[in-house]
Amino acid sequence: MNRIRKAQLARRPAGTLGAALPRSRKSASLLPAALVLLLFTVMTVPQGFDYQAREMPTEVDSTTLTIWMVLLVGSTYLVIKNWRQVRGLLAAVNRPFLYFVVLASLSLLWSIEPAITLRRIIRLYIIVSVSVAFASAGWQPRRFENTLRWLLFLLLAASAIFCYWDPELAIHHDQVMELINAWHGITTGKNVLGSLAGCAFILWLHGLLTGETGRVTAIANMALACLCLIMCRSSTSLMSTVFASFFVILLLRPSGSMRRLMPYMVGFFAAAVLLYALAVLNILPGLSVILTPISMFSGKDLTFSGRTNIWYLLKLHIRQHPLLGTGYEAYWIGPVQSSPSYDMVNQLFFYPTEGHNGYLDVINDLGYVGGACLLAYFIVYLRQGLNLMRLEKARGALYLALIFRAFLADMSESHWFSVTSIDFVIFTLATFSLARELLFQRQSSPEALPSRAARGWQTRTENLRRAPQLRP
Repeated sequence: MNRIRKAQLARRPAGTLGAALPRSRKSASLLPAALVLLLFTVMTVPQGFDYQAREMPTEVDSTTLTIWMVLLVGSTYLVIKNWRQVRGLLAAVNRPFLYFVVLASLSLLWSIEPAITLRRIIRLYIIVSVSVAFASAGWQPRRFENTLRWLLFLLLAASAIFCYWDPELAIHHDQVMELINAWHGITTGKNVLGSLAGCAFILWLHGLLTGETGRVTAIANMALACLCLIMCRSSTSLMSTVFASFFVILLLRPSGSMRRLMPYMVGFFAAAVLLYALAVLNILPGLSVILTPISMFSGKDLTFSGRTNIWYLLKLHIRQHPLLGTGYEAYWIGPVQSSPSYDMVNQLFFYPTEGHNGYLDVINDLGYVGGACLLAYFIVYLRQGLNLMRLEKARGALYLALIFRAFLADMSESHWFSVTSIDFVIFTLATFSLARELLFQRQSSPEALPSRAARGWQTRTENLRRAPQLRP
């Protein structure tokens, strides 16, 4: 069988993806992990580590600028050094994601705030560059989940210690029901800590179920993630984490008769999330009745803590530029009177800093063309996740569980393709790591070769082997 496998690989053209992405060296994995650690740090902690600041900074300090420059130079070096692997990776990655990057770049031509859009596009390029470097240089199986597990552990552990060491700086004390005594730890806010804790819980639960991590280590980290989830009081993160945890358990612990139904179960979950999105946004009248049990569980009323008013004003703005939007990240620039987003202050008497719905914010920035790219991205991601499940069930289940958590979280938070959100960094890493994992599995697994060619070559080889035994 090994000889057959070697013969099959030898018959592949030299320029195929499998040949372009050989198994890489362990020694090349330190720099990509260090870049990801730097990226997570600059995306989650306050600028200049100033925990006393109450307003968003309008300018980048020298330390933050230096970190972004290090990320740019380091990732560019790895991309150039591993260009052969990068070419194969870009050919296999989720294409609508690349289309979205192109569309965001082109939106500089019609942006209402070109300077802001340009700065966000540069940050977008750096995040993508780090993700490409991470997925192409020195790739090892399970790099994505192993790196993120320990990275999130560091951030959550530091947050918990900071909350007990200096509660005045690490805990919200605003006289608002949602914020009072809510943890934010070393991060910029409670929702950021909730996102990190939710992803960490899913990753360590996955490690526990698959045996990739020690049982005691996994349980201890899940307890830490639960502590941060509860104390940050982010009901969105809590609800989406519970949903995704149930989903990953269902995928990894199905009965024998249910294994063939896995693709249909994934489709059912996707349809359920779509129905929930339509009900939340009040697109189809009458669907609001299904939100009653969800609001009881999450603790939010049917206005989702006043978010429906934000969505109403946001949809009014979308109607003015429905096709291509008003430019990538050009709407939420702060309470500036010259910005259309200042209508929030006039109408709601506060500035929300985001639309609290990732789907609406994408359409607002890049129109229905951007919304179509987002929908296509979901479809391709789900298809790639199912393909990976056929080759390596445990890893495919993890990637699918993470995106279903994001599906729900983005109903009331804005993360999709937002360069100010740590969730976007996690999903950019996941998008490129998923493509790289598929390439690795297809290179390593005989079953992943083209079925007709593999069966035909194997049949001919076995016939030749049996031929002497058939002679009289």
